[in-house]
Amino acid sequence: MRRIDRETVQKILDTADIVDVVSDFVSLKRRGANYIGLCPFHNERTPSFSVSRSKGICKCFSCGKGGSAVGFLMELEQLSYNEALRYLAKKYGIEIKDHEVSEQERERESERESMLAVNEFAMKYFEETLTESDDGRDIGLAYFRERGISDPMIRRFHLGYSHDRRDDLFRSALKAGFSEKFLFDTGLCYRTERGSVNDRFRSRVIYPVFTVSGKVIAFGGRTLRKDKDVAKYVNSPESVIYRKSHELYGLYQAKQAIVRKDKCILVEGYMDVISMHQSGVENVVASSGTSLTEGQIRLIHRFTENVTVIYDSDPAGIKASLRGIDLLLAEGLNVKVLSLPDGDDPDSFAQTHTSQQVEDYLSQNEEDFISFKTRILMDGAGADPIARSKAIQSIVRSIAIIPDQITQTVYIGNCSRSLSIDEKVLRLQIAKYSAEHAEQQAREAQRERNRAAAGLPPDPADDTSTVLSPEIPAEEPRQISPTAADQRRNSFLAPYERELVAYAVRFGMCYLCDITEGDDGNVRPLNVLDYIGQELLMDEISFTDPLMQLTYDYCIRASRDWPEALQAETQRLDALRTANISGGVEQIRMTADDLDSISRLERELTDRENAAFDAAIDSYTVGFLRRRLLSSDNDSVRHTATDMVTSRHSLSKIHTKYAKIATDRDRLFELVPLAVYNLKCALIEAEIAKTNGEIKATYASAPGDRQRLRQLMERNLELNNLKKQLSVYLGERILTPRRR
Repeated sequence: MRRIDRETVQKILDTADIVDVVSDFVSLKRRGANYIGLCPFHNERTPSFSVSRSKGICKCFSCGKGGSAVGFLMELEQLSYNEALRYLAKKYGIEIKDHEVSEQERERESERESMLAVNEFAMKYFEETLTESDDGRDIGLAYFRERGISDPMIRRFHLGYSHDRRDDLFRSALKAGFSEKFLFDTGLCYRTERGSVNDRFRSRVIYPVFTVSGKVIAFGGRTLRKDKDVAKYVNSPESVIYRKSHELYGLYQAKQAIVRKDKCILVEGYMDVISMHQSGVENVVASSGTSLTEGQIRLIHRFTENVTVIYDSDPAGIKASLRGIDLLLAEGLNVKVLSLPDGDDPDSFAQTHTSQQVEDYLSQNEEDFISFKTRILMDGAGADPIARSKAIQSIVRSIAIIPDQITQTVYIGNCSRSLSIDEKVLRLQIAKYSAEHAEQQAREAQRERNRAAAGLPPDPADDTSTVLSPEIPAEEPRQISPTAADQRRNSFLAPYERELVAYAVRFGMCYLCDITEGDDGNVRPLNVLDYIGQELLMDEISFTDPLMQLTYDYCIRASRDWPEALQAETQRLDALRTANISGGVEQIRMTADDLDSISRLERELTDRENAAFDAAIDSYTVGFLRRRLLSSDNDSVRHTATDMVTSRHSLSKIHTKYAKIATDRDRLFELVPLAVYNLKCALIEAEIAKTNGEIKATYASAPGDRQRLRQLMERNLELNNLKKQLSVYLGERILTPRRR
């Protein structure tokens, strides 16, 4: 196993654009200086997921998840740190320089990474078998060509074939160095009751299933035999990397088209997706023959609010699938339905029509779901009043779960007219069903709380993401359990420590003041991180919160790269400035009317480019430490830094149009020393409380120990004097640190 070197890591982090990366997974809309979309980590109907290009972070203000481009990928796709970096390097065409990792590092590689690796090997094995073996060409490739699938589509969807030999994949994988454990864990192979090993997908054509980011996590295999005792389709079992209810076939290939057209077309099978893509209609995905699930719907909702479900002409199949569309409605999606002509399914229809014909048929024949359901159920009910009553109740239930009140009202009016039922009756029934639905949700929520109270894991059927609290990493020294007094002290100090570390993370490399050193009066500039470090060192202060200490240590570690990084960025920006001035001067001399104009315009150009250069350097300085910590390989540091640099609110342009509002960046010279001295004051206050406690304890246990009491009282007087001195420095008459 190889690890990416530090230089390449920094290049990847500096190149990655958070908006560009998140847009691959979430449909974003601009809102002011930031972008907003539906959170991919939990179920929501109102967008609360904010992305800031200037800060290089994303954050959900509902569930709290987010981070830098690296952190986002790690959270969303459950990638390791190295996997996320390699994903970004591939996206931006950055050449990776790496080195061999130690045995200890190799042991830390996760089970998930190993399973993904063996799946990647299996996919290549299936592809090579399809195109480079006699059986593959004669059976598998012949089948795909008979179905009208072109070579480009075979390559795009990585279609393959598995030999009929019992354990050919198993032996090939072992020969390549893969562990049999992961061949079994992924379901590629299984052991029979007799102890022999079989390939799960032997003698089948293969359809790989990908995550949104392109990781192969499962396979579907179709037999070409006519034997009735052989299952037509075999799929990978669920595993650490694969949950069937959370994946959609073809989404990796379709996601860009879905965002571009702001619509997702939902079909049933692998071949439906492939044939539609081949016809030129690429915003198509499939639930892979399973009933539509909430997890799959949330995947769709990350990219669009508009869904068209395509059915073939089988009425029984249509009625069986209506429940899945109710789930789409409950998620707040705009659902339309399309029925194909008799005898057609999406595969055959796409194969026999041009791209334009398919598009035209879609636009001319799709109808909203409620109208579609009304037509289907009422036609089936005929004149039977009981059947009609049940059909109407089913239609009303669908309307009741629509979250948008305006849409719901429009449907009530339409149904009232088409079904000849008073609107008041419909509204009463809808209110009843809505209450039942809310009660059911409450019961499910209570069941999950009961499971949690009993120490049981969440129900596997529930895919609601939870916010994970950052844990203290393994590298931290083991802490002795604090006493109640220590816990109170640490709790009291926590907000002051956090405030100071936040300034280090947000503005660590920014200039703060000058410091005079030595007898000869040499003056050197001091940045925020240096100032904090000197103040802590002078009074021998360390953070009581291990997470704050760890985050601060990461700031110190990252700052060691600052001189080299600043020099490289300065050279890059200086070259850009020189090129802009040179090009601008040439343009001015070609278009200006006289020498005075040329001289004036050249001065203005130089001033603009110098101002842009200074602003870019300042921006790079402000963002240096936050970029490093937001993309840290330590989960706790990454989460903490994200919380520290994220602000839900920003000043309206109305407040900044006519006057400059002083920001934290402008007031560092005031805020950072204040934070330092507030922490010192809080430490003194905590020490006074401790001393008072010892005085009380001594009075209670040894009232005659006057020497000990005198020492404690002198210590108390000394601490109060220090407190007064700090108060004078802070310019305050209040003698207690300000509460946060």
